[in-house]
Amino acid sequence: MSRVLVSGAAGFVGANLVRRLAEDGHEVTALVRPGSDRWRLDGLSEAIRIVEADLRDTNSTGHAVRAAHPERVFHLAAWGGYSWQTDPARIAETLVSGTVNLLNACIETGADSFVNTGSSSEYGYQDHAPEESETPVPNSPYATAKVAATVHCRQAAGAARTRIVTLRPYSAYGPWEEPNRLVPTLIVKGIRGELPPLVNPDVARDFLWIGDLVEAYLLAAEREPHEPGAVYNVATGVQTTIRQAVEVARAEFAIKAEPQWGSMPDRSWDTTCWIGNPGLIERTLGWAPTVEFADGFHRTAAWLRSNPALLDSYSFRQSKPG
Repeated sequence: MSRVLVSGAAGFVGANLVRRLAEDGHEVTALVRPGSDRWRLDGLSEAIRIVEADLRDTNSTGHAVRAAHPERVFHLAAWGGYSWQTDPARIAETLVSGTVNLLNACIETGADSFVNTGSSSEYGYQDHAPEESETPVPNSPYATAKVAATVHCRQAAGAARTRIVTLRPYSAYGPWEEPNRLVPTLIVKGIRGELPPLVNPDVARDFLWIGDLVEAYLLAAEREPHEPGAVYNVATGVQTTIRQAVEVARAEFAIKAEPQWGSMPDRSWDTTCWIGNPGLIERTLGWAPTVEFADGFHRTAAWLRSNPALLDSYSFRQSKPG
């Protein structure tokens, strides 16, 4: 088993990855931002080591990495991915400076592999499923900062002994997702026989089951990439519209209510074409999606239904403004 460090461990994807690594018997250091809400890590105190560090601070980051002395590093810490995280300076400091600081510390301590987290938003709005070789066209401070971090990782990989890879996930969903996102909202409302306010039904996403995404991280850390600093889309290659997602929810909960389209304004990032091309990661690392959206939605609903305290927590968090 390996010594592993996960930054952004209190987030949706990070917490799922931490849980999988702990289950597999790895020695896990969960790096979290000071003052962060760690509700997703409840019950793991004896299985992992939780360490606070602000990645924007070089000394704090270096101390945490030296103490963990990780063999494998999964970098998921981020800021700017949610609508309320809008400060461009903090976005750049976290995503760019934070990545530089963490990667430098990991290279200095001799980590074997470093898996960086990019974003499908690096491509900007497209009318097709972009390949990794296409030029990014970021359309937000968050996407721009993600591009900069990805480019830095690619450049650093050329001279480092550490194996460095960047994953660009599409729209992940599943247990521990942010309560106010679409899938958890459909589930909490659906359990009551209701539907939430809805945007344009033609808005689309490439929904990615969290378990499949976690598997991509594990493979990226274990297997040799096709080139130093390789970038891989992690997607299903299947586009699902909000209309289709709502129909899955109505079938899951036998909801009789009709959807009220346009009762929620479209968000600035909404688009009718958002689909990934997973061909490169399938050919190179042997990864492929295994869970279709309807199945993943059912699994997420079953997870919440089987955890009444969490269901109450999700309901409460959805009721809070913002």
